[in-house]
Amino acid sequence: MRDELLTGAENTWCPGCGNFGILNAVKRAVSALEERGIGRDRLFMTACIGCHAKIFDYLSLSGVYALHGRSVSVAQGVKLANPDLKVLAFTGDGAGYGEGIAHLLFAAKRNADITVIVHDNGVYALTTGQRSPTSAAGFEGPSTPQGNEEDPFNPLVLMLAAGATFVAREFSARIDELSGIISAAVEHDGFSLVEVLQPSVTYSNTYEEYGAAVDTVREPAATLDDALKLARQKERLPSGILYRVERPSHGTRLYGDRNPVAGHPSRDKRLERVNALVSS
Repeated sequence: MRDELLTGAENTWCPGCGNFGILNAVKRAVSALEERGIGRDRLFMTACIGCHAKIFDYLSLSGVYALHGRSVSVAQGVKLANPDLKVLAFTGDGAGYGEGIAHLLFAAKRNADITVIVHDNGVYALTTGQRSPTSAAGFEGPSTPQGNEEDPFNPLVLMLAAGATFVAREFSARIDELSGIISAAVEHDGFSLVEVLQPSVTYSNTYEEYGAAVDTVREPAATLDDALKLARQKERLPSGILYRVERPSHGTRLYGDRNPVAGHPSRDKRLERVNALVSS
């Protein structure tokens, strides 16, 4: 479980929250990645605003906080600045699928080489349980006391249609399975979405519902159409890696083998170039 990956900060998640499962899965994934040659010095995390973002305080990895819904855009900037890093962007269903949906769609479209882990509990839990883009129709919360009159997004369909090259879903209570998916997502060269079904015991306790509905997919879908069929299932919730395809990442198409950090000219060289421009 690699306790040295914890910061020692007081954990303020509600007892029983699915976020604990995600935290433990990430710790196991980091250990597995280290064993496969991807050390912590190459891992970088971003998080924004919400219960999900507290993982930033509890996990001893380099990273930065972002504005609400902006963890994905910041992650893309970090990856472009230093392509050698493996960047994990943590977000929630409210932040990622609401405030930050445009950033998420375009990251998938351009196949940015980042891993986005979505803590999806179907509510804005940090602000006491208002509906989110993935709240079920009829959900009763502070903002919808008579029941949610809207239908939820299907985030997996959105990501597949946008061009994501790695799409997975898992239940936060299945820590071993989730940690394996996160490891595979980080190793994937391209945009990876890991949708985590994460119960909020205080506002939307879905442990029994998800436990009964989750259905493991042994192999990723062979085609995009097959992946979309999996993602559209409602009675059962296919989990695992639903789709994975190889396509050049945004960074590869933009830079080739160049790394702006490793290939950055020295200060003297930059001054030499500036002087040449000024004197010409």
